[in-house]
Amino acid sequence: MKTDRKSIEQNIKNILSVLPHKPGVYQYFDEQGTIIYVGKAKDLSKRVKSYFNKVHDSPKTNILVRKIADIKYIVVNTEEDALHLENSLIKEHKPRYNVLLKDDKTYPWICIKKEAFPRVFQTRKVIKDGSSYFGPYSNVYIAKVILELIRQLYPIRTCKLALDPESLRRKNYKVCLEYHIKNCMGCCEELITEYEYNEYIRNIREILKGNTEEISTHLKEKMIELASELRFEEAQQLKIKYDLIENYKSKSIIVHPSITNLDVFSYDEDDTTAYINYLHIVNGSIVQAYTIEYKKRVEEQKEDILSLGIMEIRSRFKKLSREIVIPFPLNIELTNIVQTVPKLGDKKKLLELSEQNVKQYKVDKYKQAEKLNPEQRAIRILTRLQKDLGLDELPMHIECFDNSNIQGTNPVAACVVFKKAKPSKKDYRHFNIKTVEGPNDFASMQEIVYRRYKRLKEEGAPLPDLIIIDGGKGQLNAAVEILDKLGLRGKIQIVGLAKRLEEIFFPGDSIPLYLDKNSESLKLIQHLRDEAHRFGITFHRDKRSKSQTTSVLDEIKGIGPQTKQKVLAHFKSIKRLEQAEWKEVEDLIGTSKASILKKGLMESREK
Repeated sequence: MKTDRKSIEQNIKNILSVLPHKPGVYQYFDEQGTIIYVGKAKDLSKRVKSYFNKVHDSPKTNILVRKIADIKYIVVNTEEDALHLENSLIKEHKPRYNVLLKDDKTYPWICIKKEAFPRVFQTRKVIKDGSSYFGPYSNVYIAKVILELIRQLYPIRTCKLALDPESLRRKNYKVCLEYHIKNCMGCCEELITEYEYNEYIRNIREILKGNTEEISTHLKEKMIELASELRFEEAQQLKIKYDLIENYKSKSIIVHPSITNLDVFSYDEDDTTAYINYLHIVNGSIVQAYTIEYKKRVEEQKEDILSLGIMEIRSRFKKLSREIVIPFPLNIELTNIVQTVPKLGDKKKLLELSEQNVKQYKVDKYKQAEKLNPEQRAIRILTRLQKDLGLDELPMHIECFDNSNIQGTNPVAACVVFKKAKPSKKDYRHFNIKTVEGPNDFASMQEIVYRRYKRLKEEGAPLPDLIIIDGGKGQLNAAVEILDKLGLRGKIQIVGLAKRLEEIFFPGDSIPLYLDKNSESLKLIQHLRDEAHRFGITFHRDKRSKSQTTSVLDEIKGIGPQTKQKVLAHFKSIKRLEQAEWKEVEDLIGTSKASILKKGLMESREK
């Protein structure tokens, strides 16, 4: 039993080490696999770790922590989304250690009632009578603010009178106070036509769908008006509402209740494994989330793997949803199941959420594996690079060259070395260009490649598996000529990286390779290039700085730093010193040192 507990603790430790800093919902399971607690978090990593890094004041919390055997979580976009999802999961699973609301209140909605001269009001009951519902709203105050603002913008009725054509014809009703204070247009006496009233409703629908620009504009204008009248407290109250509306998003991950029974699947993969995430939607809420993985045996098509995963998950959870949302069409028909590949709308939003979760699952698997074997990530990246570049060997040792000369001055170059995909800074080298006059990148590249590998060859030192030249075809060809000359062409693989569009050039091939901008291969190559550039620029800057602070005075014996500083501070330059009256120099540093200085300047001129 002790061994089991030790294994559980190690598993939890591994999970805690890779938790993302994102909003979401976490679930705690006991040793029997039962959900014992569901919670929400603005930052999953910080919140979940807080359970395990201290002794809690509450005995119940300490008991809960001792019973946790596994942790699972669902990543969402906002903390508000997490609140909705937490509510759904608690109602679905009723975990033992969760606090349940006694009145079991649901979140509020805003309803546009299906009736003549429709009312717009807040409700917690969704009735399928043709009315339109918007929400749900996790913050009741936001729902009230939106309703209040809608009523300020549009004078719609609040009464519950049945304004059917017969009652209106008989003139059964009279206008009330709401009409006299201009909050209503007098629907009950047909002082506004149903067409005009429905135009208000059309605009209100747009606002409730998320087009809140009109509300924001109205609030801002009213704030400015109140401030100009020095009614600052009222203006501040409107500012609070304005900020809420600006931050509010009308659609959360909890979608319209018309989506009553839906399964959502997403897919991701790497070279060896396929991952399938599953979300189950009931009455607009996510009530279940799960991810499975398959080890790939051969080059199976992703459509086949996803089909297999869908059947496995539906069988495991006994789900009979008539519709499934998927990222791409399957290559088989499933009996009595509608396959939907959404392009936009609520279903597209659910698919994107599922895709976010499957990607997070994959990233976390990588991180956990890397914790156990730190070199595994490097091997994975280098294997990917080998495949992308078509290399014969795994590039465990990579060297990258970069030239640095600004306006043709102080030409230098840098060579950085990466071993196992990580910088090996002790092996970095910089070079002063010795044989090239003026800014000639091709000749400079040839000089440093020749010096670098001639020396390694003479010393019998290990040669790199891959050379990356920071430059296009011209610099690559220049480097290849040197490798040929040294007899190393077939022993070292070499590519060039052009800066403009990140093109990768190969010797003898005029067509460049373009890697995916998000690929780990390209990111590694960019890291090498950026590191070579940084190292070269730093060396160039240091050299240029030294050259700017040296002068002919440094070469004159008998003139020390203090005398040099005194002379340059007074005359500002060597030219002014040579043009000055010599009596002025003698008065400044004395006759003896002035004589030494004069002789040294004459000798320097003769050189």
